[in-house]
Amino acid sequence: MKQRIGKFEQAHNGTLFLDEIGDMSLSAQAKVLRALQEQKIARVGGDKDIKVDVRVVAATNKDLRTEIEAGRFREDLYHRLAVIIIQSPALRDRRDDIPALITHFIGQICAEYGVPPRKMTAEAIKALQQLEWTGNIRELRNVVERLLILGADPVTVDDVAMYVAPLRERERV
Repeated sequence: MKQRIGKFEQAHNGTLFLDEIGDMSLSAQAKVLRALQEQKIARVGGDKDIKVDVRVVAATNKDLRTEIEAGRFREDLYHRLAVIIIQSPALRDRRDDIPALITHFIGQICAEYGVPPRKMTAEAIKALQQLEWTGNIRELRNVVERLLILGADPVTVDDVAMYVAPLRERERV
């Protein structure tokens, strides 16, 4: 039998990031709440408690108040986590940030692929600024990656029309 150390134990004396906590099952929420309240966990199959000191940062794209009302999120866990709440505006509300994000993603993606940084025309960037970004920053990064793979060098507004707009039309159907 191999002993496995869980995320809370790994994060002992540090920070644990829980992404998309609004999608967590009620049973998992209960376990997280217990770990936060009692500052101890038990390994799967274990018979003793292990003390943990963990700072938790949680993120979600859901309205947790609505989830609580619908019975999908524990109110006690919400209050345990909601010490400091930071609202991050949707990308569609921060269109002026899109050119800087595109530049960042181009550098990041080209480095991942081991290729020199590519360019994107001002018209292509303006076209991307006009889109509704329901997937926010993750969607923007994926679109930039798609354009770098499939588009011209530099990426043009025609590339945006060819490789982004048709996918959006299919998503609506």
